[in-house]
Amino acid sequence: MSEQQRTLESFGYRQQLKRSVSTFDLLVYGLVFMVPIAPWAIFGTVYDSAGGMVPLVYLIGLVAMLFTALAYGQMAKAFPLAGSVFSYVGRGVHPALGFLAGWVMLLDYLLIPTLLYVFAAESMVGIFPGSPRWVWALVFVAVNTVVNLLGISSLKLANRVFLAVEIVFVAAFVVIAATALNGGTIPGAEWGATPFWDSSQVSGPLIAAALSIAVLSFLGFDGISTLAEETTGRRNPAGRAMLIALFVVASLFVVQTWLASLLAAGRDSFGEAAAGNAFFDLVEAASSPGWKTAFLVVNVVAVGIANAMAAQAATSRLLFSMSRDRQLPAFLSRISGRQVPVAAILVVTALTLVLVLFFVGQIALISSLVNFGALFGFCLLHVSVVVHHLVRGRSRNLLLHLVCPVLGFLIIGYVLLNAGAPAQIGGTAWLLVGAVVLAVNLRSGRGAPSLPAAGAAEPAEAAGRS
Repeated sequence: MSEQQRTLESFGYRQQLKRSVSTFDLLVYGLVFMVPIAPWAIFGTVYDSAGGMVPLVYLIGLVAMLFTALAYGQMAKAFPLAGSVFSYVGRGVHPALGFLAGWVMLLDYLLIPTLLYVFAAESMVGIFPGSPRWVWALVFVAVNTVVNLLGISSLKLANRVFLAVEIVFVAAFVVIAATALNGGTIPGAEWGATPFWDSSQVSGPLIAAALSIAVLSFLGFDGISTLAEETTGRRNPAGRAMLIALFVVASLFVVQTWLASLLAAGRDSFGEAAAGNAFFDLVEAASSPGWKTAFLVVNVVAVGIANAMAAQAATSRLLFSMSRDRQLPAFLSRISGRQVPVAAILVVTALTLVLVLFFVGQIALISSLVNFGALFGFCLLHVSVVVHHLVRGRSRNLLLHLVCPVLGFLIIGYVLLNAGAPAQIGGTAWLLVGAVVLAVNLRSGRGAPSLPAAGAAEPAEAAGRS
């Protein structure tokens, strides 16, 4: 019996999902989930909001999200389970709070695929005017469902292919931008460091606004933790992969937005009408219309297939874990012959199709609700680090188990408090529904099972914990 199997069984479970995911696979999955080319679609909007200092926004985001990544790493090491925040908070603090953490993360994970399909369908209509949005959404959903049902090996292969394509186009953009800057293709565009810091533009309100944009830009790395039960690594592979993925994708974000900001040639703003296509217009100005079209197509595929496929996998694992702990209907924990949560995948597919039709054309609203779910879940994650490691485990590592989670909680809490009214109202309503479901579960005797909290440190062990 392997070390991973013994660890999982110590939590009261038996191994059902296939263990074939290496740390490298987790890294690839996390990068695909975060989308290395994510800045393309929002570059113009961020440029206008940040006074042209887009790379600075992503550097702020890296620092801000580092605390949350460290928190995930600590809890993933203690509880290497598929339930992610649901398992961390439930076992680290209290089962009832764990249910609410899982419930609010469902808001994030169920709506992420919806947001991606709606965005991709809108983009495809832009490329092929007159084509029906629902057809594109259906195509994307079908492709992703088939890959996920085929098993984790198919998902790994698809992730590697899509990541390779995205990296190739990142490299292509670097070459295109460098050539244009050296050749004077765009009047006024030249090398410089102003996009990183422009003292005439920097202010407290601008930094605060940049913090909100930056934090939300890195959502997705947390999905790595949902594959914890499918890993082959023995030394906290999920925690390590999350940290590496965060630094790698931040580096890619900074390089791309720095070059794009230089190509913008110091303009004050793009304006609301042009902001959505700002990056692609800069590619065209620096190269040709053909390259612009190629970048547009890759962006749609990255969002509608690669990113959404990763999101569907993460959502199905969360549903599987909550079902296994009797917090959701039992059939959701059904495993196929390919060792994937087949029922959960199909339910995610069905719900996504319904939500896509309901939310079509409402990208802003979906985004706000997704952000609320993720941010609220992150806040509870930071609480679980303090309670599990410091209070219960008596850890002496105050940096990792007190300072970092407190700073992470304050940063995420600030962003959450400054979220828009639709996010706060919709998110609160979702939480109230979750409270009702929790009450029904408790009344019917389906409360979270009382299982050994493996990974909790004994006082003597905590003294030497790193």
